[in-house]
This record gives sequence, C-alpha cells and structure tokens, in this order.
Amino acid sequence: MRIEYDASADMAYIYLVDTIGPGEAVRQVPAEDHTAILDYDSDGRLLGIELFSARRRLHPTLLSTAERIDGGPSPSAR
Repeated sequence: MRIEYDASADMAYIYLVDTIGPGEAVRQVPAEDHTAILDYDSDGRLLGIELFSARRRLHPTLLSTAERIDGGPSPSAR
C-alpha cells in the first residue's frame, strides 16, 4: 500500500496494489457519503481509493508518510 497526497487539492490516493496501469481501473464507485471514490478492476477487485478532504480524514502520522504529488514536502504530522 502507498499513498499520494496533493495538498493544494487536499486529496489523497491510497493504492492498494503496487501500480494501476492505464485502463486497469474500469469502474469508479462514489462512496455513499461522497468523501471518496473507489476504483475497481474488471474482476471487481478494489485497486485504490481517491479520498477528498484527506487532511481531515487520514491520521496525521499516515499522511506525513504520503508521497507528495504537488511538489511540496510531505505534510507534517499535526
């Protein structure tokens, strides 16, 4: 599992597999509370989770280990 974080959008992507190839995520399902989108492959396996308002929803220690995709430093644990 690995996590990417974009602080400018306050969004995180939680990869449940090492990589997701182009076209591999064939079904996107919004969470009932609209806080996340679940990505599934063609066999119905969950590949990853796109999480909105990540700073509020992820534990600070976990978020501090996320790979930054917006070019900034990893968020500090608060």
